[in-house]
Amino acid sequence: MTRPLSRRLLTLALASALALPAWAQTALAPFAVSDIRIDGLQRIGAGTVFTYLPVERGDTLDAAKAAEALRALYKTGFFEDVRLDHQGSILVITVVERPAINKLTLVGNKDLKSEDLLKGLKDIGLSEGETFNRLNLDRVTQELNRQYNNRGKYSVEISPSVERLDRNRVNLTLNIKEGKAAKIRHINLVGNDSYSDEEITKSWESHTSNWLSWYKRDDQYSREKLSGDIEKLNAWYLNRGHVDFSLDTTQVAISPDKKDMYLTAGITEGEVYSVSGVTVSGDTVLPKEEIEKIVEFIKPGSTFSRGVLEFATDAITARLSNIGYAFAQVNPAPTIDRDKRTVGIDFQVQPGPRVSVRRIVFKGNTRTADSVLRREMRQFEGSWYSQAAIDRSKVRLSRLGYFEEVNVENEPVPGSDDQVDVVYTVKETTSGSIAAGVGYSQLSGVNLSLQLSENNFLGTGNRVSVGLTRSTYQKRYDFSFMNPYFTDEGLSLGYNLWWREFDYSSYNVAQYSTNSGAAQVFMGLPLSESDSVSLMFGIDSNEILAFPGSTPPPLVDYISAVGNRTFHALRTQLGWSRDTRNDYFIPVLGSTQSLSAEIAMPGSTVEYYKLSYDFAKYWPLNQALVVKTAVNLGYGDSYGKDFTRNLCYTAPTYTDSNGDGILDTEVPGPAPSDPCLPTSPDFDKTVTASGLPFFENFYAGGIAAQGKVRGFVDNTLGPAYAGISGYRQPLGGSFLLAGSVEAIFPKLFDSPAARVSAFLDFGNVYNGWDNFSASDLRASAGVALLWRSPMGPLSISYAMPLRKKAGDQIERLQFTFGGQL
Repeated sequence: MTRPLSRRLLTLALASALALPAWAQTALAPFAVSDIRIDGLQRIGAGTVFTYLPVERGDTLDAAKAAEALRALYKTGFFEDVRLDHQGSILVITVVERPAINKLTLVGNKDLKSEDLLKGLKDIGLSEGETFNRLNLDRVTQELNRQYNNRGKYSVEISPSVERLDRNRVNLTLNIKEGKAAKIRHINLVGNDSYSDEEITKSWESHTSNWLSWYKRDDQYSREKLSGDIEKLNAWYLNRGHVDFSLDTTQVAISPDKKDMYLTAGITEGEVYSVSGVTVSGDTVLPKEEIEKIVEFIKPGSTFSRGVLEFATDAITARLSNIGYAFAQVNPAPTIDRDKRTVGIDFQVQPGPRVSVRRIVFKGNTRTADSVLRREMRQFEGSWYSQAAIDRSKVRLSRLGYFEEVNVENEPVPGSDDQVDVVYTVKETTSGSIAAGVGYSQLSGVNLSLQLSENNFLGTGNRVSVGLTRSTYQKRYDFSFMNPYFTDEGLSLGYNLWWREFDYSSYNVAQYSTNSGAAQVFMGLPLSESDSVSLMFGIDSNEILAFPGSTPPPLVDYISAVGNRTFHALRTQLGWSRDTRNDYFIPVLGSTQSLSAEIAMPGSTVEYYKLSYDFAKYWPLNQALVVKTAVNLGYGDSYGKDFTRNLCYTAPTYTDSNGDGILDTEVPGPAPSDPCLPTSPDFDKTVTASGLPFFENFYAGGIAAQGKVRGFVDNTLGPAYAGISGYRQPLGGSFLLAGSVEAIFPKLFDSPAARVSAFLDFGNVYNGWDNFSASDLRASAGVALLWRSPMGPLSISYAMPLRKKAGDQIERLQFTFGGQL
């Protein structure tokens, strides 16, 4: 009996001790409150306390009223301690305030972004300026542990530290040691007799370690990923007719060191069912035969598939939503016959009210005028709702290049079930630049530029560019303006003016220079949502500066045959383009095509034409991999008369430059005269100018040439001239063939401004179609980084030539900064 008695006495003593503070605060003799004084306040105003205090002057304070007052003040969360006392009839409330959070710092978090964490902490009252409550800190620690555990990081350590400051403030630091995510060591499916583990788990996000796990991180356990994979397991069987499939058990085991995970799922496959018949019921709005035609691809006798049902349901819903039934519902009701192993499907259509769009609202466009966005709309106010038109409008906004992000949602109109507002929310991005800058590339060296380039000038959607560029090979002054909506029908109109002094010898091209200028006007007209045509007229002048002895003789002969070193051209260009990409900056779906024909019109110094075709297509294989295929074709020739002249040349002489007895340096004679003098010892030479002018040739090789074949020095592939010294001068060609296959990894960086790719390039240029030979194509493979940095675009590639020939100029590492990506 002694032990139970002692326990009861101990319990009574503890209860008395715990009750003592409450008794001390509430065992006040009732009295009438004549005044109220609050002691201990530092940050909180007395008026705030009186707002919560259920006691006023003139009230009688007794034990019940005192207890109520204590509960009310503690409930505010402002105070660590509250005491009630009195001096005569004056109620004295003594408080100890909780400190305020002066600064909240997160240290060590990489997997979870600080801005996301701080937003979550603010939701539970833990943010800078708020009152510090240690209970909230414990809740935060538990929540962070839960979030990291869901991402497979079970060894995470979160250590909060509190630094006391003056004026009742604290600095709060959450030190996070994330540790490494537990790796999936084994996935075991039990009961799958019809399909192998590899077949079923091929599309899963969770995998055991493989050679791509360093990039995909698919061997890192995550509860969210596993939930998605379990749903894929369910879909796998239901899409193959296993109507009675069931997931019996799921087990997730972790090793004692919390580094390895083992996943096990027990399943029952069930029998395969076929479709017995398909019907359509309900209010179909459209003729019933039209809806039945949408689902006629589901044939009786075919294997049942939930995925096919969902596709058919979406097709009916989309058809109705495009004629105004925004809230249409289609319920595929199955009738299961387990004896015959068949499923009958009845698509029950509930169209709901026909909906019109009351307003189209734009949010987030702080710089771009509403009218610029509104002209891209294919859904109109006051017309019937169309999901296809709304989605198309979103794509058109995304492809403008003005916005980093475009989202759309429907907002019901209060008090109306047949009207909605369509709201487009955009996040604007830089659409141009006003800068004095320095760029550099291995091809052109240092580039100094003063450039105003704006694709959305003053928010009007007009494109304006004014520039001055100087580099080792050119001086350029240009002005360009284009209004993409010169008319409401979408006719664009623009102008180009430019002057350029260009030294091709510094551009890995034959040694000659040009002084050229042009004035051009161009217009474009859309043919459809993705197709447009363009037309350009212009006049230009091009003075060719050749240097006998340095400029290759074929080029000198061409100029001599024409008889004029200044070439004038009345130029016109007709083009067609198609763009079905889903995004302007980072497309992962769709294609681009462009076909152009440029003609130097009759009356030009040389009459010629150039044809170009460019094609690129993006193939999304999954979220982590997009394949881009591209091809570039170019061809040019003259269509006018050939130029032929008979010139008188002085034969060159040769000297021994190094004293080895070999004449190796050519000393050209005087410039040719026409005709030869009767007494001249010189010889006659007939020169001809035909085909595409050499200054309009195509070039290939390198990172910046029109025919991009990385790994070779820019512009050096194709025909070239090498004199007696052996110095090789690329001439370009009138026929270009180039292309690439590129694997883009959009998930490798979180930033949409950067992307990494692996590529295979091929291409070359030829002196006319007749000289084309597939055996002369060059090829290379490598990796590339493209980054739209704040200071300008940066492109870096490292390539290994796979197909090359003697004399090719190799350059594996290539980069350009400050140019176009």
